[in-house]
Amino acid sequence: MVFRTGLKSPSYKPRPPLLPQLSTVNYQLFMDLKSLIRDIPDFPQPGIMFRDITTLLSNPEGLSYTIDSLAEKCSEMSADYILGMESRGFIFGAPLAYKMGMGFVPVRKPGKLPSAVHFAEYELEYGVDRLEIHQDAMSPGSRVLVVDDLIATGGTAAATAKLLELAGCELAGFAFIIELQGLGGRQKLPQVPIITLVEY
Repeated sequence: MVFRTGLKSPSYKPRPPLLPQLSTVNYQLFMDLKSLIRDIPDFPQPGIMFRDITTLLSNPEGLSYTIDSLAEKCSEMSADYILGMESRGFIFGAPLAYKMGMGFVPVRKPGKLPSAVHFAEYELEYGVDRLEIHQDAMSPGSRVLVVDDLIATGGTAAATAKLLELAGCELAGFAFIIELQGLGGRQKLPQVPIITLVEY
């Protein structure tokens, strides 16, 4: 049997892409993302107003607009990698890396990564937590954009910046969907560009 490559049958039709192209949105010039984020009072405890992004994620136009907006705003940071914080940073970081033609690196909680890691600890209200990345995830000297869904007190974002120092990488900037301005998280971060799409 002889196989020929590079030839197409006369009836050949290209299969449509499995994922929609994340091209620049053209359905409207501006979208009110805040209207797609659901407010849930008293969660996870009384007195807390939880900003629920699942309603944004389930809206195709809203999700595309979010990724496209981040890509546009972060285009001048000249990053080599996008680093997403567990776990909602994965949701936005991976498609943003695809959109911008970069690699994606996950930041994980302890015990989730199988190879040698760098780690940084940060304080919680009642204790200490820790974040980790693989030691070989990025080449030293790489410029890295850190992405997460929300910045509140800034503890996890600041710990992630320390991870990049340990890895010998340069922090290009931060990108968040939501900023809770009253909690002052921005003031705890290094002096680099910080992108947010929605502020409360």
